[in-house]
Amino acid sequence: MKSLAATVMASESGPHIPGPADFFLPPIVGSGDWALTKVSLLVLLSVVIGFGFFYAASRKAAVVPSRLQFAGEYVYGMVRNSIARDIIGSKDYMRFVPYLFTVFVFIIINNFYGIIPFVQFPTMSHIGYTAALAIITWLIYNTVGIAKHGFVGYLKLQTVPSGVSGPILIMMVPLEFLSNIVVRPFTLAIRLFATMFAGHLLVALFSIGGAWLILHYVPTWQGITAGVFAFLLGIFVSFLDMLIMFLQAYVFTLLSAMYIAGAVADEH
Repeated sequence: MKSLAATVMASESGPHIPGPADFFLPPIVGSGDWALTKVSLLVLLSVVIGFGFFYAASRKAAVVPSRLQFAGEYVYGMVRNSIARDIIGSKDYMRFVPYLFTVFVFIIINNFYGIIPFVQFPTMSHIGYTAALAIITWLIYNTVGIAKHGFVGYLKLQTVPSGVSGPILIMMVPLEFLSNIVVRPFTLAIRLFATMFAGHLLVALFSIGGAWLILHYVPTWQGITAGVFAFLLGIFVSFLDMLIMFLQAYVFTLLSAMYIAGAVADEH
């Protein structure tokens, strides 16, 4: 997004209304498909931040952990125990912990960019990144499912509900195929993208609208009151957005674990 001051001062006749066009930022270096934008730079930076944090947290590991070590172990333990082990099961969960842990950390860092001053852009509000993560999850759970059950056995596992037989299968099999094989990556990608996109748009709308009402509206108590109220709503939405940023990272990781669990299970 443009800076708040630049956006507000751009027009005295009316405030700039934030929209989808504001999410397509100009390139920093290069052009076309090879351009380096603020969004792609933040995604690359998130890898460095995640690696740097957990390297620092584990570099001097001790029996009595430091605060940094405790924070790193808490995040890892939450993903390992509360998501991977509880959902996938104690037999198969460990081989999927690296992926689930990585995707959780990657998403939460990129989501929380949206509340960092001067950055203020959740990169998961670009559907290309959420789609890439969803495709990776789709490939993982389908690959491990086929490896365990064979192609035909896995297809049967995903499309034929346990305990169902007879003519109703004519309707159930296509529905289960669409639900379990086709639709899942779309819902994974769109859920994360839509919440980050909408949350950032709301914060920008209240902030820009409040600033314009205070600076450019006829200086009456009505305009100032409305502007202050809009700012307060923007602050409230920001705190709500912080909760959603964490929840969406958690939900994406949780659903990925659930899909993997369904693929390696013996039956539904």
